[in-house]
Amino acid sequence: MLHDELTLKITPTTSTRIDSVDWENLPFGRVFSDHMLVMDYKDGEWQQAEIMPFAALELHPATSAIHYGQSIFEGMKATKDADGNVLIFRPDLNAKRFQESCERMCMPTISESTFVELIQKTVDMDRSWVPSKEGNALYIRPYMFATDDFIGIKPSDTYKFIIFTCPVGAYYSQPVNVKIEEHYTRAAQGGVGRAKTAGNYAASLYPAKLAKEQGFDQLIWTDAKEHKYIEESGTMNIVFEIDGVLVTPSEEMDTILRGITKRSVVEVAEKWGVPVEERKVTVEEVVKALREGRVTDAFGAGTAATIAQIAKIGFRDEVFELPDPKTRGISNKIGTYLNDLKSGKIEDDFGWLLKF
Repeated sequence: MLHDELTLKITPTTSTRIDSVDWENLPFGRVFSDHMLVMDYKDGEWQQAEIMPFAALELHPATSAIHYGQSIFEGMKATKDADGNVLIFRPDLNAKRFQESCERMCMPTISESTFVELIQKTVDMDRSWVPSKEGNALYIRPYMFATDDFIGIKPSDTYKFIIFTCPVGAYYSQPVNVKIEEHYTRAAQGGVGRAKTAGNYAASLYPAKLAKEQGFDQLIWTDAKEHKYIEESGTMNIVFEIDGVLVTPSEEMDTILRGITKRSVVEVAEKWGVPVEERKVTVEEVVKALREGRVTDAFGAGTAATIAQIAKIGFRDEVFELPDPKTRGISNKIGTYLNDLKSGKIEDDFGWLLKF
């Protein structure tokens, strides 16, 4: 029995695909596990959840999410320790953020306890798909979208919640080059920047494409009004080390996604006695520090990449090269700590892991 009086039906696959996987060469997001969880919302309540064989969906041409964008998602990873236990990193925070996205997008919520339990049961069904190779993981994608077959701008009355998983390798194989964006906008104050909704990512594709043509992997987004303040970077939050202090944009602004990995970076750094400042960060101060060689580290923090060190930062006609990633102190130390924690190599002093 699930929390909130929800029940779970399990229909196992009759034909596994696990033997066809090249475990030594896992791409990101292209190989899918045997099962998925599906739960429908109708008549004002969530219906029975079912774990079933992974399969394509059948959608009505007027499916509301396709036309009006009511679609949200989360992302997390499962790993294994040396004893074969499955470990999921801070799923409670994903559950909380999913609720916040639901509320902002006018969608029905799922309690945090039910969300985490459904994640655990889905992963447990395909626990043999959790890679053992260091650096690999089972990526978990819970998402929800509107399903009314109706053309009209209003919140849908029906929704579908799905969880699927896929074994993945590294998201970024090398340090990334990023460019400070001063024209295009990811999110505006009062908008949906804090929600993990599909449209935010669609809006970023074109400016990211232009940046790639200039030799950059990602953008550093700035505020919509003045392009004066640093916000986040594409698939991750951003952290700078300036004069020995970790500086990162405050998540109090509703234009920035509340990053779970970034939150963990901050909490680990603070425990270690590393000075941290979460505040408004101006483009001007970062560029000035880059020019003066006072930026000793810069990295992205996100579920897909964990810690993605930044090699170069572009600003207008300038490109600043940062210190060799191999020599950096804080990002390497935190990255190693988080990876060791997620693989069960060290004690879970923070109580962050769901273990089963």
